[in-house]
Amino acid sequence: MSKKRPDEIIIARNRRARHDYELLQVFEAGLVLTGTEVKSLRQGRASIGEGYVTVLDGEAFLMGAHIPPYVHGNRFNHEPVRPRKLLLKIREIARLDLKLREQGLTCVPTQLYFKLGWAKLEFALARGRKSYDKRYSELEKINRREARSFSPKI
Repeated sequence: MSKKRPDEIIIARNRRARHDYELLQVFEAGLVLTGTEVKSLRQGRASIGEGYVTVLDGEAFLMGAHIPPYVHGNRFNHEPVRPRKLLLKIREIARLDLKLREQGLTCVPTQLYFKLGWAKLEFALARGRKSYDKRYSELEKINRREARSFSPKI
């Protein structure tokens, strides 16, 4: 995940993504949203933990993400869980579609944020980890932390 910059307001993060998946390539895409979805996101309400990205008919979509209805919305409020179109270049979509057809690869959203006022989704092409892979990566993380904290005095 990228560091927080002053022009970014992070709405939701998927912390389990780095634990459950090996992230291979990271993408950034704009989202096609309705007005009440944007207002709900500005209140900081969203969940992308169950979401995934797929390519249908040459277009990329975010599926399974939950943006709750806007509190002050009326009868024209949006559906909380619906496919949301992602704004990517044609070449990026083609490359993504080709990679998703490979066995064992998927696209998981890592964070949802506003960048200069525009809603953006960061997602990654990922491969699922086995339980022993997770234990190994946890052990590596602990070893790196210990090595950093140990500083010999000269």
